[in-house]
Amino acid sequence: MRHVSNFRLTALAACTGLALVGTAASGIADAATTGLYPPSALVLTIGAGDDSGTATVVRAVTLTCAPTPGGSHPAPAAACTELNAVDGRFGELAADTPTRACTRQYQPVTITGDGVWQGKRVSWTATYGNACELGATMARGQVFAF
Repeated sequence: MRHVSNFRLTALAACTGLALVGTAASGIADAATTGLYPPSALVLTIGAGDDSGTATVVRAVTLTCAPTPGGSHPAPAAACTELNAVDGRFGELAADTPTRACTRQYQPVTITGDGVWQGKRVSWTATYGNACELGATMARGQVFAF
Protein backbone atom coordinates (compact mmCIF):
# COMPACT_ATOMS: atom_id res chain seq x y z
CA MET A 1 0.00 0.00 0.00
CA ARG A 2 2.83 2.38 0.79
CA HIS A 3 4.48 1.77 -2.61
CA VAL A 4 1.21 2.50 -4.40
CA SER A 5 0.90 5.77 -2.50
CA ASN A 6 4.47 6.79 -3.42
CA PHE A 7 3.78 5.81 -7.03
CA ARG A 8 0.67 7.97 -7.09
CA LEU A 9 2.59 10.94 -5.66
CA THR A 10 5.38 10.45 -8.20
CA ALA A 11 2.90 10.22 -11.06
CA LEU A 12 1.04 13.28 -9.81
CA ALA A 13 4.30 15.25 -9.52
CA ALA A 14 5.34 14.20 -13.02
CA CYS A 15 2.00 15.23 -14.51
CA THR A 16 2.06 18.52 -12.64
CA GLY A 17 5.60 19.18 -13.84
CA LEU A 18 4.64 18.50 -17.45
CA ALA A 19 1.61 20.77 -17.13
CA LEU A 20 3.78 23.57 -15.73
CA VAL A 21 6.32 23.15 -18.52
CA GLY A 22 3.50 23.34 -21.05
CA THR A 23 2.15 26.48 -19.38
CA ALA A 24 5.59 28.10 -19.32
CA ALA A 25 6.17 27.26 -22.98
CA SER A 26 2.76 28.67 -23.82
CA GLY A 27 3.62 31.88 -21.92
CA ILE A 28 6.84 32.23 -23.91
CA ALA A 29 4.97 31.78 -27.16
CA ASP A 30 2.35 34.34 -26.06
CA ALA A 31 5.07 36.88 -25.19
CA ALA A 32 6.78 36.29 -28.53
CA THR A 33 3.61 36.85 -30.51
CA THR A 34 2.37 39.88 -28.57
CA GLY A 35 5.81 41.50 -28.16
CA LEU A 36 7.52 42.85 -25.10
CA TYR A 37 7.45 46.47 -24.09
CA PRO A 38 10.41 48.57 -22.92
CA PRO A 39 9.85 49.57 -19.30
CA SER A 40 9.16 53.13 -18.25
CA ALA A 41 9.31 53.53 -14.48
CA LEU A 42 10.40 56.71 -12.71
CA VAL A 43 10.84 58.24 -9.29
CA LEU A 44 10.01 61.96 -9.28
CA THR A 45 11.01 64.23 -6.40
CA ILE A 46 10.57 67.82 -5.28
CA GLY A 47 13.18 68.96 -2.78
CA ALA A 48 14.15 72.02 -0.78
CA GLY A 49 17.67 73.13 -1.71
CA ASP A 50 19.75 74.05 -4.71
CA ASP A 51 21.46 70.70 -5.36
CA SER A 52 19.81 67.34 -6.00
CA GLY A 53 22.47 65.60 -3.93
CA THR A 54 21.89 67.68 -0.81
CA ALA A 55 18.27 68.92 -1.17
CA THR A 56 15.79 67.71 1.41
CA VAL A 57 13.13 65.72 -0.41
CA VAL A 58 9.76 67.24 0.41
CA ARG A 59 7.61 65.09 -1.88
CA ALA A 60 8.28 62.00 -3.99
CA VAL A 61 6.15 59.79 -6.21
CA THR A 62 6.59 56.83 -8.49
CA LEU A 63 5.36 56.88 -12.07
CA THR A 64 5.07 53.86 -14.32
CA CYS A 65 4.10 54.45 -17.95
CA ALA A 66 4.56 51.02 -19.54
CA PRO A 67 2.75 48.76 -19.93
CA THR A 68 0.03 50.93 -18.36
CA PRO A 69 0.12 54.19 -16.38
CA GLY A 70 0.35 53.72 -12.63
CA GLY A 71 2.35 54.37 -9.49
CA SER A 72 1.75 56.73 -6.61
CA HIS A 73 1.54 59.79 -8.90
CA PRO A 74 -1.91 61.43 -8.51
CA ALA A 75 -2.49 61.63 -12.31
CA PRO A 76 -0.36 58.90 -13.90
CA ALA A 77 -2.18 58.79 -17.27
CA ALA A 78 -1.85 62.56 -17.82
CA ALA A 79 1.79 62.58 -16.70
CA CYS A 80 2.64 59.67 -19.01
CA THR A 81 0.89 61.37 -21.93
CA GLU A 82 3.00 64.50 -21.36
CA LEU A 83 6.24 62.52 -21.12
CA ASN A 84 5.37 60.55 -24.25
CA ALA A 85 4.78 63.83 -26.13
CA VAL A 86 8.37 64.96 -25.37
CA ASP A 87 9.85 61.45 -25.70
CA GLY A 88 10.82 61.45 -22.02
CA ARG A 89 12.93 64.62 -22.24
CA PHE A 90 12.02 66.31 -18.96
CA GLY A 91 13.60 69.64 -19.93
CA GLU A 92 11.07 70.07 -22.72
CA LEU A 93 8.20 70.03 -20.21
CA ALA A 94 9.05 73.54 -19.02
CA ALA A 95 7.23 76.51 -20.50
CA ASP A 96 9.34 78.86 -22.61
CA THR A 97 8.00 81.77 -20.59
CA PRO A 98 6.66 81.45 -17.04
CA THR A 99 2.89 81.72 -16.80
CA ARG A 100 2.96 84.27 -13.97
CA ALA A 101 5.30 86.68 -12.20
CA CYS A 102 7.01 85.55 -9.00
CA THR A 103 8.85 87.32 -6.20
CA ARG A 104 12.66 87.28 -6.21
CA GLN A 105 12.78 85.54 -2.83
CA TYR A 106 15.47 82.84 -2.97
CA GLN A 107 14.28 79.55 -1.50
CA PRO A 108 15.57 77.05 -4.04
CA VAL A 109 13.48 74.07 -5.10
CA THR A 110 15.05 71.16 -6.96
CA ILE A 111 13.06 68.63 -8.96
CA THR A 112 14.38 65.30 -10.21
CA GLY A 113 13.31 62.50 -12.50
CA ASP A 114 15.25 59.24 -12.19
CA GLY A 115 14.64 55.74 -13.49
CA VAL A 116 14.05 54.08 -16.83
CA TRP A 117 12.28 55.62 -19.81
CA GLN A 118 11.44 53.27 -22.69
CA GLY A 119 14.18 50.91 -21.58
CA LYS A 120 16.90 53.57 -21.17
CA ARG A 121 18.29 54.89 -17.89
CA VAL A 122 17.41 58.55 -17.26
CA SER A 123 18.49 61.02 -14.62
CA TRP A 124 17.36 64.64 -14.79
CA THR A 125 17.35 67.57 -12.39
CA ALA A 126 16.37 71.24 -12.45
CA THR A 127 16.51 73.93 -9.79
CA TYR A 128 14.18 76.92 -9.48
CA GLY A 129 14.61 80.00 -7.30
CA ASN A 130 11.45 79.25 -5.32
CA ALA A 131 8.23 77.24 -5.43
CA CYS A 132 6.44 80.00 -7.36
CA GLU A 133 9.03 79.82 -10.17
CA LEU A 134 8.66 76.05 -10.29
CA GLY A 135 4.87 76.36 -10.52
CA ALA A 136 5.01 79.12 -13.12
CA THR A 137 7.43 77.18 -15.31
CA MET A 138 5.79 73.75 -14.98
CA ALA A 139 2.20 75.09 -14.71
CA ARG A 140 0.99 73.53 -17.94
CA GLY A 141 2.07 70.06 -16.94
CA GLN A 142 1.04 67.22 -14.70
CA VAL A 143 4.40 65.46 -14.37
CA PHE A 144 5.53 67.48 -11.32
CA ALA A 145 2.02 68.35 -10.05
CA PHE A 146 2.07 66.30 -6.86
